[in-house]
Amino acid sequence: MGDNVMRAIGQDTFGGPEVLRVVEVDRPEPGTSEVLVRVHATGVNPTDLWHRATGGLLGTPVRLGWDVSGVVEEVGLGVTWLRPGDEVYGMPRLPEAAGTYAEYVTSPARHLARKPAGLSHVEAAGLGLAGLTAWQALVDTADVQPGQRVLIHAAAGGVGHLAVQIAKARGAYVIGTASAAKHDLVRGLGADEVVDYTAVRFEDAVADLDVVLDPIGGEYGPRSLTTLRPGGVLVALASPAEAYLADEARRQGRRAGFLLVQPDHAGLRSLADLVDRGELRIVVDAVLPLDEVAKAHELVATGRSAGKVVLTVSSP
Repeated sequence: MGDNVMRAIGQDTFGGPEVLRVVEVDRPEPGTSEVLVRVHATGVNPTDLWHRATGGLLGTPVRLGWDVSGVVEEVGLGVTWLRPGDEVYGMPRLPEAAGTYAEYVTSPARHLARKPAGLSHVEAAGLGLAGLTAWQALVDTADVQPGQRVLIHAAAGGVGHLAVQIAKARGAYVIGTASAAKHDLVRGLGADEVVDYTAVRFEDAVADLDVVLDPIGGEYGPRSLTTLRPGGVLVALASPAEAYLADEARRQGRRAGFLLVQPDHAGLRSLADLVDRGELRIVVDAVLPLDEVAKAHELVATGRSAGKVVLTVSSP
């Protein structure tokens, strides 16, 4: 393979994990205000599965992946704070295609941050999209305050396990929902209570909440509204269809909305600060090589992963 060619994951049509395949494509070049990153690892997220199967927000087959951890290879015109050799992590371009399932990726420089020294590339690859989602939901949207009661659904999942820790770092009283087998993990992340959603309806077990974070969707949204105190906030993550909850919440004297995560340099730095202070760790459930991307998608699709599924691309 020539210096200007790289391996990536592509697809020609929508469908199941079997449509994903390794392709050889031209290595990209950084544009103005961009950097070229040699990818060491990339996280797999539910939005990747949605875009693979349906086109998602983009409507056409694209090279997948938004999480990245790697090393800056080149810098484009105007970039002054990063240099070749710097270790970075982040979430480029969403909702546009980024294509981090590849050996190299270009990114606007401000869609990245310096990788915390205490994290491996595999761990950092699991932090960008899920961590920013949790941060933008709990900090930017809900403005979680000390002493507030916060419910995190799917508290052992990719977003959920980070959200538990972020809410705890903000001084909240944190309740998580998880199957019994994951209760020890969720408590170990700092949750004050854990509800076994397979044994009890969560709305029968919790009430008077200030904030609910819902990555699940469907009936969980309306059910979660009933657990909020007047003025409480529900942040839905599963689907743009969850936007309907805003009207229902207003009728009940509460607030709700669908959050689409955005690239966020300041948020990435805040997450890195939590990592550096020992207040945030990334749980990695499975690590697979790039050419086993189909298996990685199958694992995420089960909904049973604890923490993140990560693809390795190249070695440091």
